[in-house]
Amino acid sequence: MTKKLKGKKILVTGGAGFIGSNLCESLLKLGVHVTCLDNFSTGSKNNLLDFVDSKNFNLIEGDIRDLNTCKRASKNQNYILHQAALGSVPRSITDPITTNDVNIGGFLNMLVAAHESKIERFIYAASSSTYGDSYSLPKIENQIGKPLSPYAITKYVNELYAENFNLNYNLDTIGLRYFNVFGPKQNPNGPYAAVIPLFIKKLTNYESPVINGDGSFSRDFTFINNVIQMNILALTTDDKIAINQVYNTAVGERTSLIEMFLLLKKYLSKHDPLISQVEVKFGPERLGDIPHSLASMEKANKLLNYSPSYTLEQGIEMYVEWYIKNNNND
Repeated sequence: MTKKLKGKKILVTGGAGFIGSNLCESLLKLGVHVTCLDNFSTGSKNNLLDFVDSKNFNLIEGDIRDLNTCKRASKNQNYILHQAALGSVPRSITDPITTNDVNIGGFLNMLVAAHESKIERFIYAASSSTYGDSYSLPKIENQIGKPLSPYAITKYVNELYAENFNLNYNLDTIGLRYFNVFGPKQNPNGPYAAVIPLFIKKLTNYESPVINGDGSFSRDFTFINNVIQMNILALTTDDKIAINQVYNTAVGERTSLIEMFLLLKKYLSKHDPLISQVEVKFGPERLGDIPHSLASMEKANKLLNYSPSYTLEQGIEMYVEWYIKNNNND
């Protein structure tokens, strides 16, 4: 299936971010001509160093909140992988206006640009936060609750807009609801760092990470390679029923935060036995958090033939090796 992508032109918005840069690198290895659009508000030029000089890579520094920039980046592209967004539930609670401007205004700009440029398929990063206050497990795509944060609202609106653009403009879209993605190039620094890179940074500095709540909250932690796999499947499927859908993008396994912490300790301790002595601390539950998250992978398996290539433990082992090698414990 991946041979179909060779020579194609793909725009990756947010291509300097954690997920976007991993997508860019994987696509380049498949012989794709990749254009990256990023304003470097959360992405990093360091994430592009391994391939920035590739003849098949083009970098546009710009903001998706500017429609003309979106149109310029989308011109002559075959596909768009829209990853650009302001992530983080806490950030959206602190600053809902900017989150809305980027995640809804910028998303709409990209849809308009995609339509005008006659993009063949628009694949976008959706979010498991869309399930909101729904307590049913596993999470099934057509059963969602009310959003619990401004961020969750923006990601749900993305799905509505994508469906509407297919209805009114015949733009083919696929939404991928990411579940707690982790892996190489994920930033462990800053106030909105994701839990796994943040915990690795803490542990390698012999500091106790803080779990919000009692550690029983659980997540469907998803290694980045599984996300890349889903994006490739979404790009290459020929099944018309599989297009204009939204899919969970996860592993389909639930792991508590304390179990995740113990796995990190296990693999980090192989490099530094002193880490095994570091204990976790517990803090108050975080506003907007859902207690448990577990994805049903039935739809993705049935329509995209998706079966995750990496378990949580395999992903953590690979991520720890990458982290230690790249000295990202500063």
